Amino acid sequence: RRRSSTMTTREVDILIVGGGPTGLGAATRLNQQGHDDWLLIDGRDEAGGLACTDVTPEGFLFDMGGHVIFSHFDYFDQLIDAAVGQGEEAWAVHERVSHVWMKGRYVPYPFQNNISVLDHEDQMDCINGLVEARVRTALATDKPANFDEWILRVMGEGIANIFMRPYNFKVWAIPTTLMQCDWLGERVATADVSKVVENCLLNRTISNWGPNAVFRFPQEGGTGAIWKKVAKLLPDEKQEYGASRQVVNLELDAHVATLQDGSTIKYNKLISTIPLDVTLRWVGQPELADRLQYSSSHIIGIGIRGGNPHDTKCWLYYPEDDCPFYRCTVFSHYAKKNCPADDVELATKRHADPSIPVTDDSARPGPYWSLMFEVAESSYKPVDGSTVVEDTIRGAINTHLCTPEAEIVSIYYTRLEHGYPTPSLERDGALREALPMLRAKDVWSRGRFGSYKYEVANQDHSMMIGVEGADNIL
Repeated sequence: RRRSSTMTTREVDILIVGGGPTGLGAATRLNQQGHDDWLLIDGRDEAGGLACTDVTPEGFLFDMGGHVIFSHFDYFDQLIDAAVGQGEEAWAVHERVSHVWMKGRYVPYPFQNNISVLDHEDQMDCINGLVEARVRTALATDKPANFDEWILRVMGEGIANIFMRPYNFKVWAIPTTLMQCDWLGERVATADVSKVVENCLLNRTISNWGPNAVFRFPQEGGTGAIWKKVAKLLPDEKQEYGASRQVVNLELDAHVATLQDGSTIKYNKLISTIPLDVTLRWVGQPELADRLQYSSSHIIGIGIRGGNPHDTKCWLYYPEDDCPFYRCTVFSHYAKKNCPADDVELATKRHADPSIPVTDDSARPGPYWSLMFEVAESSYKPVDGSTVVEDTIRGAINTHLCTPEAEIVSIYYTRLEHGYPTPSLERDGALREALPMLRAKDVWSRGRFGSYKYEVANQDHSMMIGVEGADNIL
């Protein structure tokens, strides 16, 4: 629903800022509990937040990153099934097939459990590092001071140098020495020395680690379709979307949110998914905001004519410097409708190698497939937005994701200022000050960037954080 941009002041008991998984989770819970005096607003044109899906003019869908559905919560499962439907008509179910591309070969994920694929020299470096790490851990009298120390204690110098340090810098755009290690949990696999040695001797790989070994994905509409359908379960008159609904300032003592069009909303309670660093600057806490760090995300997608050459591969990791992206998703594999139908006729825009001329620019039918890439940016790792698309396509050729002759029929690009909240060394201390300070002013800051905790920022976590916020208010 859009609201006309008139200069007005309104009052509401509970204001929800943000129509992504967290805001919709909060709204769902309030609605379920019969609390009628609430309003959800979002500066985007539709629900979804960072879990939205864009569509290119040619009909290719691209998410804002590698989003898939795997859940820790029955409540989450019940809600999205109620919104999207159940069974194979609504969901495609996939077994994760994920690899690290390194030294011209695929190493099954997680890398640290599958060094048996490497050359013998690299295997020896990794195994020696693992043995030394076990000794280092046995002698340690305190916890690792940062993520880099954790890597050395758990995996050793060999795996650190060949994979963990370069890959994590590409992901987080910050040195591992400036990251904490309390966030890890189920996010990073540890390494069992005896199993690693056994796998090397038997030339065996293991690839079923982690909570997302099996995942599902909507058959149509991408990840964004989930949240648009969740929004449709809620009263239309209690949701307002569009640029005029963008919050531009908060007055904590007055309990007033100012919107882009100059109108204001006075609230009793506020559930905010606004990035916490932004909120803190608005309310006069810039020093606290400076203690929170984040990376920006560049999302690049290419639609290609032909059949998918990557079989059942899902997403792939890239620690080396022959490409700017840290992860590539074979997005067409997730759902057939992520690409146009085979009989849709599209012209070739270019070949992957731009030096190859397009000799036939007529519109022709498919089939089609697609790749989605993610590139991280920060002050430690700047990215040139004017060249990142071309650099990415060149990287796709370098890493054998596509051939130089590949016919590209669609190109997608966007930049997300707030991509990932960084588990920095100062983060938890800042959160211990910021969140209670806002809570004392009747602001529940929640969500991927509202709470600023990557380790609980998957879609299921994010939605349940919204549910928790609503329950806490009630």
